[in-house]
Amino acid sequence: PRTLKSLKRTPGNSKMAQPSKNPYWSAARPFVLGGSAGMLATLVIQPIDMIKVQKQLYEGAVPSTTKIVKDIMAKEGYKGLYRGMSAGLFRQATYTTARMGLFNEFQSRLKATVPKGEVAPAWHAFLAGFSAGALGAIVGNPADLTLIRMQADANLPMEQRRNYKNVFDALIRITREEGVLGLFSGVAPTVVRAAVLNTGMFASQDIAKNTFAGITGAPKDDLYKVGVPSALTAGFFAAACSLPLDMIKTRMQKMQPDATTGKLPYSSNLDCASQILKKEGPLGFYKGFGTFLIRIGPHVAITLVMIDVLKKNMP
Repeated sequence: PRTLKSLKRTPGNSKMAQPSKNPYWSAARPFVLGGSAGMLATLVIQPIDMIKVQKQLYEGAVPSTTKIVKDIMAKEGYKGLYRGMSAGLFRQATYTTARMGLFNEFQSRLKATVPKGEVAPAWHAFLAGFSAGALGAIVGNPADLTLIRMQADANLPMEQRRNYKNVFDALIRITREEGVLGLFSGVAPTVVRAAVLNTGMFASQDIAKNTFAGITGAPKDDLYKVGVPSALTAGFFAAACSLPLDMIKTRMQKMQPDATTGKLPYSSNLDCASQILKKEGPLGFYKGFGTFLIRIGPHVAITLVMIDVLKKNMP
């Protein structure tokens, strides 16, 4: 009689047992894993992201995190901390899916150019991260725009609030009221910010993995000795590199014309940067860095760790 072991060796069963051999799944897998990991991380980090955006919207003295949380809770309750969640998840489903999948694709193509047995140079990770971040940001800009506006809405006077019901209502209304190009408001700083963030994230993770593997003697795919500390390192550098650009992006995306003159507060990304520097000084670009680090660092770390976990469980 044929045993279970012998059944597993039959050609038909062998194919079913190895989904990674399916060319369609092999191509889609990096995108699916990246988007799934990003969405899981967002469920954890969303309240911190809300606080980060509130701090960036202040042009004068920034209130403490405690005061911001109390104000949100007093006005909207716990659900206020999750305002814009639908847009946040949609952003991960577009932006993170694209950037993670593209990074894997670019890195694989660059790796194919490295002679067998040699270590890929660090600039491969820089180039792949920069390119994937920039292209992913273009895909995710509509969702990012709606997220910023939904989170900033409660700070506006009642007559100026947009009151979007959800991310899809926001997308439809922006398209109807501002045209399709309105969905790409602030795309330039978003692209630059994403390119810088992803370069810092992927490059520092790649260097950190080699470093921690060398220090501990563990293989690079060891989750606890290499994966987690490398992900935390990547989170710090991603935050440090991208905050100034994130500040400009946030200011550009939430701006509205003056009710009296109809003039926008900033004429361009460069004008926005110039005004921040002039009115708030160099440290103005790092306003809310502690909150930003707490928001970006864990999100990056959780995303990278979840990708490693999902890779092992979704072959």
